[in-house]
Amino acid sequence: MKKYFVFLFSIVVIALSGFVQTPQINSDEDKLSVRVDSVLSLMALDEKIGQLNQLSFGIGWGPTVKVAVPDEYKQQIREGKIGSFLNAIGAEFTYELQKVATQESRLKIPLIFGLDVIHGFKTTFPVPLGEAATWQPEFVELSAHYQALEAASAGIHWTFSPMVDIARDPRWGRIMEGAGEDPYLGSLMAAAHVRGYQGNLSNLNIIACVKHYAGYGGAEGGRDYNTVDFSERTFRDIYLPPYKAGVEAGAHTLMASFNEIGGIPASGSKYLLNDILRDEWGFKGFVVSDWNSIGEMINHGFASDLKHAGEISLNAGLDMDMESRSYLTHLKELVAEGKVKESVIDESVRRILRIKFMLGLFDDPFRYCSKEREQKNIMTNEIKNASLDVAKRSFVLLKNEDNILPLKKDYKKIAVIGPLAKSKLDPLGEWNALGIQEDVTSVFEGLKKYVGDKSEIIYAEGCKITDPSKDGFKEAIDKANDADVIILCVGESRSMSGEAYSRSSLDLPGVQEDLAKELLKSGKPIVAVLMNGRPLSVNWLNENADAILETWFAGTMTGDAVAQVLFGEYNPSGKLPVTFPRTVGQVPIYYNHKNTGRPGNEKNRYTSKYLDLPLTPLYPFGYGLSYTTFNYSGVTLSNSKLTNKDSLVVTVKVKNTGKYDGEEVVQLYVQDLVGSVTRPVKELKGFVKILLKSGEEKSVDFIIHEKDLRFTAADMKFKSEPGLFKVYVGTNSVDVLENKFELIE
Repeated sequence: MKKYFVFLFSIVVIALSGFVQTPQINSDEDKLSVRVDSVLSLMALDEKIGQLNQLSFGIGWGPTVKVAVPDEYKQQIREGKIGSFLNAIGAEFTYELQKVATQESRLKIPLIFGLDVIHGFKTTFPVPLGEAATWQPEFVELSAHYQALEAASAGIHWTFSPMVDIARDPRWGRIMEGAGEDPYLGSLMAAAHVRGYQGNLSNLNIIACVKHYAGYGGAEGGRDYNTVDFSERTFRDIYLPPYKAGVEAGAHTLMASFNEIGGIPASGSKYLLNDILRDEWGFKGFVVSDWNSIGEMINHGFASDLKHAGEISLNAGLDMDMESRSYLTHLKELVAEGKVKESVIDESVRRILRIKFMLGLFDDPFRYCSKEREQKNIMTNEIKNASLDVAKRSFVLLKNEDNILPLKKDYKKIAVIGPLAKSKLDPLGEWNALGIQEDVTSVFEGLKKYVGDKSEIIYAEGCKITDPSKDGFKEAIDKANDADVIILCVGESRSMSGEAYSRSSLDLPGVQEDLAKELLKSGKPIVAVLMNGRPLSVNWLNENADAILETWFAGTMTGDAVAQVLFGEYNPSGKLPVTFPRTVGQVPIYYNHKNTGRPGNEKNRYTSKYLDLPLTPLYPFGYGLSYTTFNYSGVTLSNSKLTNKDSLVVTVKVKNTGKYDGEEVVQLYVQDLVGSVTRPVKELKGFVKILLKSGEEKSVDFIIHEKDLRFTAADMKFKSEPGLFKVYVGTNSVDVLENKFELIE
């Protein structure tokens, strides 16, 4: 250790000697630049290239902590050929790797360790789509903070999260990994994640990585890794805002996506990586490829071979290569051939070294490698309670016929039925990092623990998630007939939502719906608890179940959260961050669509509609019920006109007209009635979650500025245009009150 710090001191002395003629260094950024350049000046070309190379310890995730570093990797670290690892986990293991880098390599440059901490490290929180359903960025930020705390305690410096891709097609498996279909909500959630992960890096937080840059969620047909094709205007107004929000929140890294934009793969797009990201947005961090996305440009037909792919990517502004090994293998040769300038490599190295300095790794490369902190900070009661709180807030009540919920406390027997009732694995969702099923409370366990000896909890699996067998139906029916109420736990397995898990159907898989139909014959009330990572077409349940509670994949504390919500200890307040279609044939279906010249009219054949299906979704964006009811009245404006110098206050009265205290997400939408280009029928521009006691009424104010009305106009400039606007306020994107105002110059 002593040798390491002496070496660093010598670097600084040497470097500073060359700056005696420069102006006085005042800012922290200037000081950081000097330190970065001091290291860069001593690096050979091979060592520079090494900083751009990230390798992995496998692609699996689980509780196994590796304790031995492969000799091949050790030698590459000694030679300065690796700058970063992913999937290196644990304080002890990362310490061993860091020791090789900082004690056995020539320049002793520390490594950076990354991991997909998407919705938890050891303690698992709800999947990001579920977190977005809270409509509470402050709780998403809190969730990210605790995830960072656990990960940093196990030697991790960097998470490949948040995923901020807007997704309008629920067939795409990775919709569970983002915040849904809306750029405004998505932007707030992106910024919340970044703030939560990074915090103050001096306090051992982790670096965020906004991904997948850009437009990955627009994959055609909902097929993962597929091509993306939309207009520049749609790209800028719908898909880009969450990435920009992440950058503005201070994200230090971005990840390039697999897809192409305008015929150019993202990993080779100078337009994306430099023109927009750096020149327009002023991004100072570095960009990492997605797994082998550089090499995949060969399959795209954009690069002839791996060497050519590396040339394209680095010249486009992609700094770090994850696992294609293109840079490691070919960059030196490309420099010799004059196809890549060493100065371009230098810029990428600067960006990476800058982050390593910001993490404090040059001052103490082992500051994240504390076994004591690892034991102290992982799966604490504080973190599990936070996971429980976020889970409850993420649940969306979709139906509650005759107020069957909250459940009565005097039920003698409660039948918990379905393939997900006792599952401890599926609630983890995909990207569960080190989360394991042994730590999960299932729905059955949660209910049994909650009711104690007050009610008997009986169980039957009924069927598997995808297996067509109905052999378990009889037992389930018998248990249902013997119970007072049925809790039916159905949905998807965790491996049906996530990367590479696209679906062509949105129906309940297997024979789960058939099971529900048989249970209906019992005459007992049915409360459906959904577990899934995407919108599902649950038309039969909507028509026949007494209640439906959407719980997504809620993480470690799933069972406790479900029990507390079903019994009314917490009144559900979540709202849908994405539209639920009636059938896959409606896809894509999203609330902020454009109007057509012939808007749908059931009485007019020659309008935009289906012959066999309503235009409306099963559940609209922003939808979610409560155990109480809310009444909206009196949408008023502070002025009928708005200028670019003033603001407009929109006021609505909201009253809790039910018998329970409850939280309500009050939502503000705006419509630009006439523009130089066609405009959406509604755009979310604000929301607030308020708590109202039974009988209480509150006035809620929203403030609209001219900047809130900007869009990419006909001249491709981002601006507002004078004219008439409608403003809508309500409980979701459909059930709203409206008023009008005019924007004037």
